[in-house]
Amino acid sequence: MIEPTLDIHLTDDDLDAALRSDARTGLTANPKTLPPKWFYDARGSELFEAITELPEYYPTRTERALLERVVGEIARTAQAEVLVELGAGSAAKTRLLLSALLSEGPLKTYVPQDVSVSALRGAAEQISTEFPNLAVHGVVSDFTETLHNLPRGGRRMIAFLGGTIGNLVPQERADFLAGIQQVLEPGEQLLLGAGLVTDPAVLVPAYDDAAGVTAEFNRNVLHVLNSRLHADFDPDAFAHIAHWDAENEWIEMRLAATRDMTVTVADLDLVVDFAQGEQMRTEISAKFRVDGLGRELDSAGFATEQVWTDPDDRFALVLAERR
Repeated sequence: MIEPTLDIHLTDDDLDAALRSDARTGLTANPKTLPPKWFYDARGSELFEAITELPEYYPTRTERALLERVVGEIARTAQAEVLVELGAGSAAKTRLLLSALLSEGPLKTYVPQDVSVSALRGAAEQISTEFPNLAVHGVVSDFTETLHNLPRGGRRMIAFLGGTIGNLVPQERADFLAGIQQVLEPGEQLLLGAGLVTDPAVLVPAYDDAAGVTAEFNRNVLHVLNSRLHADFDPDAFAHIAHWDAENEWIEMRLAATRDMTVTVADLDLVVDFAQGEQMRTEISAKFRVDGLGRELDSAGFATEQVWTDPDDRFALVLAERR
């Protein structure tokens, strides 16, 4: 077995500084907002894993089934020597890609990227054990700001799966895709997983399940602020809302104050007032149309090579080449 390696470009101090900045900016904005990346402490990650198993939450299983169906075609087309995965987490879906890329092409190296040292170390060790002839080079970083830290060399394919691209507003998406284009060489590729616009009667329950797991996940961002910034939010005093914005074609997750309240964030020396009914946005999950995705990729300097969708047209995998 080739021993995995780990490059750390993001420390706990960096994460603390980012949380403080995001919390101050978001809680003093009008309307208030918080970025979705702060859902994910250990409890938040467990809650999200539970969400992916819910009957209402179709994106994860739809993407996986699609990937299972077309992964051989992706591997034959890509012929990647290096697979870079942004936001790798536990690298659960990656095993399908790695197996196909190893059997269909010249894959030599897997580069998982994530903000969590522990998650990345565990994933890297598991992948190295399962694929002993594969070099695994983990990168601890924030993919929205440190793409330049990704290793170069070999024919690379960057995978960004799970529909996470939808958590970025249009300008953030444009900046992010342009950043990927800048770190890739001409002819190297991006594999993008994206949720598609579908019936709101299917979409909304995926973010507002009957068991209330997503509501707990949404409120978990308040637990994170309480534990890491010594805030005194009462999470149970906030109601979970999942709203389909038909104009922007995205789901908005919000937290609504059920009463007037004043919250103190001790580490920021900040006092925040909430009026009863006031809503704070915690996440968007944009859904796409295939032609719109193509235009965004084209604007960022990519040529779309192939698009695969599931039978219900709820999810797409797009293979694009850096021009």
